[in-house]
Amino acid sequence: MKAQTFTILAAPAALLLVLFFGLPLGAVFLDAFGDGTGAFVRVLALPSFWPSLAGSTVLTVVASTLSLLVGVAVALQLSRMSERRRTLLAFVIALPLTFSGLIVAYGFILTYGRAGLVTQLLALAGADAAVIGKALFTPVGLAFASSYYLIPRVVMGVLPVFVNFDRDQLAVAQSLGATPAQAFRQVMLPQLAGPIAGSFCLVAAVVFGAYGTALALVGTQLQILPLQLYSLISETGTDFPAAAALALLITAACSAIMTTGAWFGSRHEKHL
Repeated sequence: MKAQTFTILAAPAALLLVLFFGLPLGAVFLDAFGDGTGAFVRVLALPSFWPSLAGSTVLTVVASTLSLLVGVAVALQLSRMSERRRTLLAFVIALPLTFSGLIVAYGFILTYGRAGLVTQLLALAGADAAVIGKALFTPVGLAFASSYYLIPRVVMGVLPVFVNFDRDQLAVAQSLGATPAQAFRQVMLPQLAGPIAGSFCLVAAVVFGAYGTALALVGTQLQILPLQLYSLISETGTDFPAAAALALLITAACSAIMTTGAWFGSRHEKHL
């Protein structure tokens, strides 16, 4: 009876998964392997493929690391607050998740671009507006803009774990002579390494495959894989099997990142 009820309840979700993930992925798969592995060979032979792979890797590591450090610090501070205040601030922090990448990009242009509000205020303080405004349209600026919607993902992912952590362990460690920093690093952090690693992999997968913010900020000049894929399916692109092959490679990379986070989290729980 329980198995039958579970099947009935899971059927709508399974149907949606098949219609909106399985079928599109299958179509891309068939297009990519329409001539065997020829499309993959052409993708790997593209002059911009390996530089784009390196650019995506650097962008992913920088943006994910920055977002993780800030997100963990924010979540730790929120976990120390009262429930009412924490809920209100968490709602405000989660708002960027409702915006698309294009909206985020245009918001940063209006704020930190060459004529942006923050740029002009810094110029009044003596800074070079041209240098500051130009920095937004670089890989560093893209990592900075991407962190805007990556940090809330980290906060939402690790905040429940921080809230439910038994802080008496920290009090015991400090009573034995440990400093607050040592207690956090040696007592709290090892127990929460799994969720933290999972959050890192989540935002890494998001930024590795995202293209909206990058396209709005730097166009197709920045060498990263999503923009390489965009160039293959834009009006100037004609090799659609190669585009399908590159899409599968990006999907496989993001899936591998997510699988790594899930594996690390499950392995960490077994050792607790």
